[in-house]
Amino acid sequence: MAQIGIVATLRAGAEEVARELIERGPPFDPSARGFTRHTILLSANEVVFVFEAPEAEWRLDELVDDPFGDVRQALDAWRPLVDGPPRIARPAYVWEARGGRSPSPPSQ
Repeated sequence: MAQIGIVATLRAGAEEVARELIERGPPFDPSARGFTRHTILLSANEVVFVFEAPEAEWRLDELVDDPFGDVRQALDAWRPLVDGPPRIARPAYVWEARGGRSPSPPSQ
C-alpha cells in the first residue's frame, strides 16, 4: 500500500474555515477513485491530506487533473486559506502492527 500526502500551510485564522470545509467530506468518492484510505490532519497552521492506495501518487495525479471533476472547485475554496504552495510529502517512516495487535513492550 502506498501513501502520499499534501501539506499546506494555513493563513492565520483559517483553521475554523478549514475545519468546516473538511466536515463537508471529500468532493469525490475515495473508493470509486481506487483509494483505500483518506485522512485529513488539521492543526492551527497546517492541513495534511493523506491518500492511501496501490499507486497512490498516480491516482492522486489523475484526481487533480480531471477537468470535469469536483476537485477543482473544492481547491478554489481552499485557495484563500492557504499560505504559499502546497507541498508533497512521502512516507519517511511507517510502523504497523501485524495481525491487528501491537507487539509486546520489551521486558525491563
